[in-house]
Amino acid sequence: MRFTGNIEAKTDNKGRVFLPAYFRRILQSEGCDRLFLRKDPYQQCLVLYPDATWNKLVDELRGRLNRWNAKDQMLFRMFVTDAEELTIDSNGRILLPKRYRDMTGITQEVRFLGMDDTIEIWSNDKLEQSFMGIEDFGSELEKVMQREKGEEHGE
Repeated sequence: MRFTGNIEAKTDNKGRVFLPAYFRRILQSEGCDRLFLRKDPYQQCLVLYPDATWNKLVDELRGRLNRWNAKDQMLFRMFVTDAEELTIDSNGRILLPKRYRDMTGITQEVRFLGMDDTIEIWSNDKLEQSFMGIEDFGSELEKVMQREKGEEHGE
């Protein structure tokens, strides 16, 4: 399942927003009817995870953490309990809970970004801050593409 694109939308006064039809078609073609939502740990956006992607991510995180280490347990607890399961209503909308909208500054104008196996939801005001300049983009892309496979992401 791959999502691409940059699609504008508007929330209503209850925080409901139409999930773009393009993304709904991809989800339907994969038989996905459950989504998980959480705030991105690094950016001021929300991330929608299809259930298969979410389950894979939780399994990977669990596999890297020790159940008998207090800090690992706190990390896992925070990651998992800060997520919420969403369903797409019969009109194609999802509800963005108020706490998530408050965390990310989402008011009315939003942008859905397809990010491979997830979908990001941004406030239009915050989105531009998340991109690098075109010159930096070209330079960084060149560095990444010249790395050997398996090479660490360091400088």
